[in-house]
Order: sequence, then structure tokens, then C-alpha cells
Amino acid sequence: MKKYLLLVLTALLVLTSFTQDKVTTIFIIGDSTAAQKDLSKGSPERGWGMALQQYFDEAYIKVDNHAVNGRSSKSFIDEGRWDKVLALMKPGDYVIIQFGHNDEKAQPERHTEPGSTFDYNLARYIRETREHGGIPVVMNPVVRRNFMQKAPANADDEALRNTTFADGAGMVEGDSLVDTHGLYAVAPRDVARRMNCLFVDANRITYDLEQQLGVEGSKKLHMWYKPGEHPALPDGRQDNTHYNEYGAKVVAGLLADALCEEIPLLRKYHKK
Repeated sequence: MKKYLLLVLTALLVLTSFTQDKVTTIFIIGDSTAAQKDLSKGSPERGWGMALQQYFDEAYIKVDNHAVNGRSSKSFIDEGRWDKVLALMKPGDYVIIQFGHNDEKAQPERHTEPGSTFDYNLARYIRETREHGGIPVVMNPVVRRNFMQKAPANADDEALRNTTFADGAGMVEGDSLVDTHGLYAVAPRDVARRMNCLFVDANRITYDLEQQLGVEGSKKLHMWYKPGEHPALPDGRQDNTHYNEYGAKVVAGLLADALCEEIPLLRKYHKK
């Protein structure tokens, strides 16, 4: 009997090892637009990275989301978060690299310059991913929902979580989405081209989505709630940067489609 149990356990270990070898990990590094959120207080806020797994067969593709609220390409490295991803990476894994929202901020612990330090950090992520046998995929930042000719002064997207619906009263919006990223949306594409790296134009994908939905329809993607509309937000919220659950799912679905266009090997594991 003991011999039989030993054989069964050995077979299970071999099978588990074989299954693990088949699993490819897609790591995500980035900021709050992709990040894993604290759901303990019932907030509807979601990062698109939280929804990406549902578009891939988990028996073969594992999404490991390391994106964190408020991080830039600089602070993600300085805090040791990148080293943790490198320690987990195995040959054949993918790394989605998406920064920009917080590199734009003035704080020295986060700020980088496109064409200079921003590009350098992106190139480092690409180079070190390859050195560890991984496959880098650069994305530029998703758009903010800005239909105003001039975006309101905002030193920190993270502070939007402390606002209420009333804080955005009187906001005058037009029909066309207006860019807020400038060269921070251009630099990732340029770095990817120079380094012959896979690139997904998340900025264009989300621009087209928000523009197609229009001023009112695009609100449904974001943390835009009237007072009393959501139990976790009694005073409401007008946050044009961060996604709600619906928005995260829609954006993740579009980015999954784009990933499979760039990486044909992923198509066989793609779930619509």
C-alpha cells in the first residue's frame, strides 16, 4: 500500500511540475491605472491589470500584476519593486511596461523627463527583462478622460480619491478628448522602436474608446458617481483618471486584443 501511495505521489509531483512548466507569466509593472486595488472597503475602483486574466486561459497564461498606485518609472525601481519582478521572472515570460502618469509629476522622487530619464528607465526595463530571458512589451499611458480645452490643475492623480462629486461642479466640456500626456505618450513608442521591442499603443486605443463613447458615455468607464449612487461613495466622485470595474474590464479586453495582435503565440490562449 505504501509503495502504491508513493507511486501516486510521485506521479502527481511530475504532473504538477509539467503543468507549471507550461504556464507563461505576464507581469505588469506600472501605475494606478493598471494596479491591484484594495477592495476591503467596497470601492468600485479597479486597475485594468486586475481584469486582464479573464481574457487568457489561466491553465497556460498567468497574469501577475505588480503595478502600484502613484508609481513612476523611477520610483518603481528606487523602491525595489522591479528587483522583485526580476527575481520571479523565468525565460519566456512577458513583462508589460506602462508608465507616464506619475513621471509627469513635479515631485523629485517620481519625476522623469521624456527624451532623457524617462527613456532611460524604459530602456533599462527592456534590457534587464531580456537579460533574464523575458520578453518586454512597452505600452504608453492610457488617456485621462479630459474633454476640457484646458485640464484642471492637478498635482497628483492619487488626490482624486479625496474629491467628491461637488468638487467637479461647473466643469465645462467640449466634444473632443484633449491630450494630457504630451511627450510621455510618445517616448515609449520611440524607445520601443529604437530597441526593437514589442509595443502596444494603449494611448491611442483608449483615446479611440473614450472619444467613441463621448462626453457622457465615457463617464461610465471611470470613477464618476453622483452622490448616493454607490454605497462606498456617499458624496459621489468625479475622477477622470481611474477606472471602475466596468471600465477596467473594457480596457483590459482591448489591450488583450492588441497583445494578441502583436504576439501571435498568445492568440491560442486568448479568451473573448
